[in-house]
Amino acid sequence: MKKVLAGGVLVAVVLAGAAWYVLRPAPAQDGLTLYGNVDIRQVALAFDGSDRVARMRVEEGDRVKAGDVLAELDGRSLRLQQAQARARIAVQEQALLRLRNGTRPEEVAQAQAQVASAQAEAELAEQQLARLRGIAANTGGRGVSQQDLDNAASRLRVARAQWDNRSKGLQLARVGPRKEDIAQAEAQLEVSRAELALIAYRLEQTELKAPTDAVVRARLLEPGDMASPQRPAYTLAITDPKWVRVYVSEPQLGHVRPGMAAEVVTDSQPDQPIAGRIGYISSVAEFTPRNVQTEELRTSLVYEMRVLVDDPQDRLRLGMPATVRIAQDRQGEGAPGR
Repeated sequence: MKKVLAGGVLVAVVLAGAAWYVLRPAPAQDGLTLYGNVDIRQVALAFDGSDRVARMRVEEGDRVKAGDVLAELDGRSLRLQQAQARARIAVQEQALLRLRNGTRPEEVAQAQAQVASAQAEAELAEQQLARLRGIAANTGGRGVSQQDLDNAASRLRVARAQWDNRSKGLQLARVGPRKEDIAQAEAQLEVSRAELALIAYRLEQTELKAPTDAVVRARLLEPGDMASPQRPAYTLAITDPKWVRVYVSEPQLGHVRPGMAAEVVTDSQPDQPIAGRIGYISSVAEFTPRNVQTEELRTSLVYEMRVLVDDPQDRLRLGMPATVRIAQDRQGEGAPGR
């Protein structure tokens, strides 16, 4: 009886275990594991002008802030041009001021005196001609020669012309400079000021400044080198943002979406994952690049994906191999990928 009871209990246990195995919940998915490389943006900084390098202030590995002066050119020639332009502007400003102020009262008085003098000379020439003509008339042409009469008439015409010229000059003195002359002087002054501004800009460009916060990756020039816009002086690595470039296949594409959390692990520190998130998924497929690290060789089409990371300790370096782990997104299963 006991043997029958024990056998029944054993059968019941076996059946219960079988039922649990069949009805047990499915094990949780481990998610996706992708392989890629760390990527950052870089800037090649070059001077805007061509001149000798005077100073190089930073070295490889130095951290720089936006606006920091990294290098300087020899700007002595530009400073001399700047002084010359300022002197030329001062001369033109005085000339324009003279035109705007018009004729001085003393100059008008001087013109009036010249008119009076010319008038007196014309009257004297007229009297002399009249006297000679009277003598000629009283003597029947024998007291004065015809040449003397012609000379007197010529002196009268010259005197009257000078009188008219002096009168016109007095009118111009009273009217003052023409508006066109003032406008021309103003335009010339603006041209000189623009040239000075251009020289000041070129002088400012002799300082090479960092466009953003970055780390100096390479120093490519030295003091005494001839700089030009075609020769970079520094290469900067922009460490924020920093991301890992990975590639996902089409079957995996439905399980990822921008904004999903991820972990980045490197071979040097496998037990210290770095938090990240998916920031970009390409909408265009491409063949698997040769430098993509995968567990098996693939020749299928893949999609580029960037996993943005928060790396305050600066553990990731450009080109470093990295492993990206993305937890299974159950809500996204079967959803179309971007």
